Amino acid sequence: MRRTLSPAAGGAALLLAAALALTGCTQERPGAGSGASGGSGGTGGAPALGAVDALTVKGRAAKSGYAREEFGRGWRDTDGNGCGTREDVLRRDLTGTRLRDGRCTVLSGVLESDPYTGRRLEFRRGRSAVDIDHVVALSDAWQKGARGWTRAKRVAFANDPLNLLAVDARANRRKSDGDAATWLPANKPYRCPYVAAQVAVKRKYGLWVTAGERDAMKRVLSRCPDQHLPAER
Repeated sequence: MRRTLSPAAGGAALLLAAALALTGCTQERPGAGSGASGGSGGTGGAPALGAVDALTVKGRAAKSGYAREEFGRGWRDTDGNGCGTREDVLRRDLTGTRLRDGRCTVLSGVLESDPYTGRRLEFRRGRSAVDIDHVVALSDAWQKGARGWTRAKRVAFANDPLNLLAVDARANRRKSDGDAATWLPANKPYRCPYVAAQVAVKRKYGLWVTAGERDAMKRVLSRCPDQHLPAER
């Protein structure tokens, strides 16, 4: 259900859309209520293993200056549908969603198979075991190129559905800002799609990888040579 935007909200959406165009990044509205795990690989793009070689390899920069607010405060409405990105991702990744007044806010739903643990999780607003995770963590991005971006590009990155997943909250805490060299999902069947999603995000935004991270990506993807990069969502 599309919500009528106020002039202020509509103007903000237009400004963000212009910023996305300037950064060379595109946003596509995710499908509602699909129950699919975002960034789940498939055949939407180039072979993931080969794409690793196109990533720049450099050392990790200092984390100094990083704060969540450098990527914007809260969730934005990047596709102009009147809903914040968090709600869009919940509606995309959960099944059986119940919305407040039939609009944006997801009150409940089910994550049928959590990408990180494989468990079935119930979402209840205000007391949920489900987080929205940045597949490439914001802090990791900051240390591998995002520090030098414009604020508009950082906001676009933080709200890009390609880089967002509904996941188990405890697993997300354990991951923290780890990259492929330091953290992988306990759910082994999801490791190939997970690493492919990281490669896709880093390639899209021009983020670099460390040598250890590159080697870890190749080690995972060599076990699934048919894994492709996920399509834009």
